[in-house]
Amino acid sequence: MSQLDLALDADISARHLSFVETGRSRPSREMVLRLAERLEVPLRDQNTLLVAAGFAPAVPERKLSDATLTSARNAVELILAGHAPNPALAIDRHWSLVSANAAAQALMKGVAPALLEPPINVLRVSLHPDGLAPRIVNYAEWRSHILDRLRRQIHVTADPILVDLRTELAGYPARFCAGVARPAPIDPGAVAIPFRLALGDAVLDLITTTTVFGTPVDVTLAELAIESFFPADAITASYLHERRETRYRLESQPETADERLDRGNRVLPEDRDI
Repeated sequence: MSQLDLALDADISARHLSFVETGRSRPSREMVLRLAERLEVPLRDQNTLLVAAGFAPAVPERKLSDATLTSARNAVELILAGHAPNPALAIDRHWSLVSANAAAQALMKGVAPALLEPPINVLRVSLHPDGLAPRIVNYAEWRSHILDRLRRQIHVTADPILVDLRTELAGYPARFCAGVARPAPIDPGAVAIPFRLALGDAVLDLITTTTVFGTPVDVTLAELAIESFFPADAITASYLHERRETRYRLESQPETADERLDRGNRVLPEDRDI
């Protein structure tokens, strides 16, 4: 966007905008916010601009545990639970795991314990050699998708933590063999790049969507996203449904005293809470 384009879009003179840019004119608080809105600056960076201009931040940043965000937390958990039997997880701006439903946690079985120590970075879990990478059938394709998505996010935010994360992920092996027969090439008519994960003898074929709060007035909420996985074929849908039914039957069976004692004396990796 040229200086003239921005001036026209913000309904100010190009001369005044030039003075603001070169420091000859000090912008008002309203002018900073108007320019930030036209440039689609994220809320966190709008606060940074305001502070640099000598004003207080306009948007609060509260922890998700704050009592004022209870309704937002409940909404996130409702979405995650309601997405069952399909996997879904909530992440922050650095791709750290905030919450996940049981189906998403099940996908992480077999991941090295060190990668599941908080804060859990879901992109690191996905591409790390000790994570899901050896089981991702279309690993090279998925790796390219993740790196490109990070590149676009960095272009918008210039976040140094994301820059370091992308550098780390790009240093991981470029190829892995999931130990299963290579699936058919992606249909040219496909709607999205699939996430193909080998799980035992099955290969799950999933596509993802991203959900964000539509009108956030808090930095934390503005940077919170829910990644939802959907079955891309009937086989995957049937597998996820049957897995939930099996888990429900097991959990609904009464536990004997011996079983309770045995469970209390051991911690299985598959029972690990994320």
